[in-house]
Amino acid sequence: MTADGVRQEVRISNRATYWPVAPIDLVVGAPILARLLIGGGPAGTILQGVALGLYAGSALRDWRDRQAIHRIDFRREFGADVDHLVPMPRQAYVSQVRRLAPRLNDEFTRKRLSRRETAARVDRHLTRYIASITGQSVRTSAEVRGFSLARLAWPSALGVCDILSGDVAIFKDTGLFEPHVIAHEFSHRKGYWKELHAQVLAYLALSTSGDPILRQAARCERVYRSLRVLADQDISAFRELVEGSGLRPELRRAMLAHRVAGGTGTSGFEIVMRRLYDKRMHLTGQNGISDYDAGFTRFLHTFEHSPAARQTPPEP
Repeated sequence: MTADGVRQEVRISNRATYWPVAPIDLVVGAPILARLLIGGGPAGTILQGVALGLYAGSALRDWRDRQAIHRIDFRREFGADVDHLVPMPRQAYVSQVRRLAPRLNDEFTRKRLSRRETAARVDRHLTRYIASITGQSVRTSAEVRGFSLARLAWPSALGVCDILSGDVAIFKDTGLFEPHVIAHEFSHRKGYWKELHAQVLAYLALSTSGDPILRQAARCERVYRSLRVLADQDISAFRELVEGSGLRPELRRAMLAHRVAGGTGTSGFEIVMRRLYDKRMHLTGQNGISDYDAGFTRFLHTFEHSPAARQTPPEP
């Protein structure tokens, strides 16, 4: 906030998110399109240059806008961060699932929103939550597209955010989980590149939203990630844990479907891509793919038991 108590507003244009095709697809596809339509040559080079220029111009504009953002200091605000996570014993995961399952059952809602309406609500509450900590309303696009060539490289991905243009694509219908998937990608769009930070901000924004649909998505994500940790990548064990979780049938089906949508991790291509992605995360100061599951659940556990956190944990 400013000295007179007025909340600051930062606007990131995200112009590329309104293009009819994903900006990175335009850059990648321009040379191919040029060769097909005009046989390459100088005209093809010009077309490729125009596409790259448009992409770079949008990315540079967003980079400039993002310089005004006051990002959250996770260690100070929550008492936890990528390099400060308290281990959770197995029994803590079991107790967590037992505690959350009845809440999910009691507050279960079948109501679904369109993706556009979901994205608008998610963006509103994510903006609100971040502003409650930083004093800044970071205004970004709420556009979501359904396809990007990135899906071909990562077929098991649920969604993706181009960190340069802020373009977000959601590849699959993830049912009850969709608000959290969108909130995760929108956290990247608002300048939080680390996967753990995106997971946490999505959960906290939705769980404090007061919106039954969004809150349900956050709790489903927490239970789902806890069950994944308990199953330790074993799909059969995961199925047994879900069946014995005490969740109502609709929630059990949602958990099992989400596990399949996220990839089984058994194909050779998927194994190679997961290893590459894990290494990329390590190179960028993260703990690897485990940040989605163990990191996320440990962060919330650390936050809820931290004597130094400035924020108050939401009701689980």
